[in-house]
Amino acid sequence: MISRKRKSRKQKHSGATRVLLGVLLLALLAAGAAVWLLIAPFGPQSETFVELAPGSSSAQIGWQLEAAGVVQSRFAFDLFRLWKRGTLRAGEYRFDHPAPLAEVYARIARGDVYTRAVTVPEGASIFEIAARLEQAGLGTRQGFLDAAVQQVRLIADLDPAATSLEGYLFPDTYRFARKATPAQIAAAMVRRFRVAASQIGLKENVHRVVTIASLVERETAVDAERPLVASVFQNRLAQNMPLMSDPSVIYGQQLQGQWQGTIYRSDLNRNTAYNTYLHAGLPPGPVANPGAKSLRAAMDPAKTDYLYFVAAGANPQGRSLFARTLDEHNHNVAGYRHAVKKAGGR
Repeated sequence: MISRKRKSRKQKHSGATRVLLGVLLLALLAAGAAVWLLIAPFGPQSETFVELAPGSSSAQIGWQLEAAGVVQSRFAFDLFRLWKRGTLRAGEYRFDHPAPLAEVYARIARGDVYTRAVTVPEGASIFEIAARLEQAGLGTRQGFLDAAVQQVRLIADLDPAATSLEGYLFPDTYRFARKATPAQIAAAMVRRFRVAASQIGLKENVHRVVTIASLVERETAVDAERPLVASVFQNRLAQNMPLMSDPSVIYGQQLQGQWQGTIYRSDLNRNTAYNTYLHAGLPPGPVANPGAKSLRAAMDPAKTDYLYFVAAGANPQGRSLFARTLDEHNHNVAGYRHAVKKAGGR
């Protein structure tokens, strides 16, 4: 009897050991599988976009990622989020190579959304901005031009007579979501203008300041000359003299779709509202989008008696030539033409 009891106990002990080993083995396998799901690279070999809507649960996000082939298991993703206790951020994400689940999670937790960059240089017009946006894959050129007119209400308090957002799309480098609409893009640029205007104290005569600043921006890229150029426009306006600004003439042609890339003498006689050779006073509105330095120059022009200048952009010597009288100006023009000829121009 004693021998049988001992044998029975040994068998029970042996069975319990096997069960325990089995459980341990399963646990090790599960742990190994979990580690493998976390560290093994998985995902698309080519560009794949996943857009996570605001308010999506982690389970929904995991399902989207699995359906797009970004993660191998939505359950593993959800469990990992529960372990990390992080907040996942909405937006569009771009995946283009296999990556560990932990890396995918980290990108969404920090909001590493996909955007496209576009730089708006100082003095760019709505036509140039529209072309840059199209090149960046952010809609079509015409779509943005339409939005610049349709969204003019965005600046109604600043410039009630404005017919487009020209002048109020502040130069900067922007990053936009791939599906950003032209209206959203335009609104972001106007918001940036408002910030800049507040920083430099632009509160009054906004239409006048922005219009003059746009001419200054197109006439010179030399910072020290901006207040001087602004003073020429200010002095001519005070004497009711035509501004005679080529950029304004060019803009009038752009609005009519007639700009060919070169200004000719005959263009100076083409009657548009923006032809400042034919019409005294300011053009109807800005001809470009000025930066802060040109806005400051228009707000506070230099105190001079200059009435003429040869623009720096047209001078091979790289500087503007200012004059008080027409005779001085003609002398500067002759010098400019000589410099052009010497530089190999016509």
